[in-house]
Amino acid sequence: MIHHPLLIILTLLAIELLILGLARYERTKSWFNLLPPVFWIYFLPMLAASFGLLDPKQPVYGLITTWLLPASLLLLLLSVDLKAIMRLGPVALAIFFSGSLGIVVGATLVFKLFKPLIGSQFWAGFGAIAASWTGGSANMIAVKEALAVPDQVFAPMLIVDTVVPYLWMALLIAGVAWQQAFDRWNGSKRGLIEELSNRVVEAGQVMQQRFSMGGFLLLLPVAVAGSGLSHWLGLQFPVVKDVISGYTWTIILVSLLGLALSCTPARRLEQHGASKLGSWLLYFVLTAIGAKASVASFGSALLLIAAGLLIIAVHALFLLVAARLLKAPLFLVAAASQANVGGVASAPVVAEVYQPGLASVGLLLAILGNIFGTYLGILCGQLCRLL
Repeated sequence: MIHHPLLIILTLLAIELLILGLARYERTKSWFNLLPPVFWIYFLPMLAASFGLLDPKQPVYGLITTWLLPASLLLLLLSVDLKAIMRLGPVALAIFFSGSLGIVVGATLVFKLFKPLIGSQFWAGFGAIAASWTGGSANMIAVKEALAVPDQVFAPMLIVDTVVPYLWMALLIAGVAWQQAFDRWNGSKRGLIEELSNRVVEAGQVMQQRFSMGGFLLLLPVAVAGSGLSHWLGLQFPVVKDVISGYTWTIILVSLLGLALSCTPARRLEQHGASKLGSWLLYFVLTAIGAKASVASFGSALLLIAAGLLIIAVHALFLLVAARLLKAPLFLVAAASQANVGGVASAPVVAEVYQPGLASVGLLLAILGNIFGTYLGILCGQLCRLL
């Protein structure tokens, strides 16, 4: 068994680099079509710890999570373009937030329904899944730490977060065949699509990145300073027992700090690979979280997958009501839904399938989810706790 902190860090780094390398390599990337890299980055350290290769009780895991998670969130939010998101217009934003509200309400109601079967300790897990399905993986991990989700709760939730969004994406893509029929039935304002096309030209394109050692040395002090400042400020805010801790404040504040910096010249740090470094740090945090968990935690996954499907059903109902009231086309409904549930990796794909040339609409809506997902996940978790 590996006990030394430095050897543990090197082992976790090796696992992360191996998975990311295989996911990019042309001959092996198809291996991740069913289970994405983020799952294996979490699962392999869990296996290593469960079978005695890694010491799961080493304090180094907590140090990695405590300090690198805020740094990664800061870097990931630096590249947000608020002006481009606002150009999507009120209907697109209203549809997106209707879907987000459906996830929060759905997760709360489904937790109430399933609590006798899964146990009340899953309240924080439903908050984490709500964060992922209103934002993305970064939001899920942030809420996992902010709400102190137990590892035996988080592990099966990660399975749910892997299986359910893929099933939902398949249904959304299949729904493109019903696009014209839905828009006729709904009386959709098809002119909204042309307006969106005019508004988002060039808006969804990301900055050209030149990741280098010089860029890394420039980004590192920014990330460290932002993480340290957020930790210090988090300690200045009041702690409410069982509701909000000092680290919860840290996560909330570092997200606000990253968003604030995105409105300043600091946003140009994206040219040096800020979001790429943020993703690497986030995945490294995920390896540390996985190493503390146990394979036995996956036991309740099937029941939770059923709960996840019910959450998606409530989400879909909210979107349909909003689409009916706003006369929104199915393209916008599908793009907003996948932006919520799938995130930045898959929302542009669904948007492009429905309306070629408008992938950037899905991308911008997904980025909007990255901004709000952490807060909505914490809110959902607290609502479930009250039940």
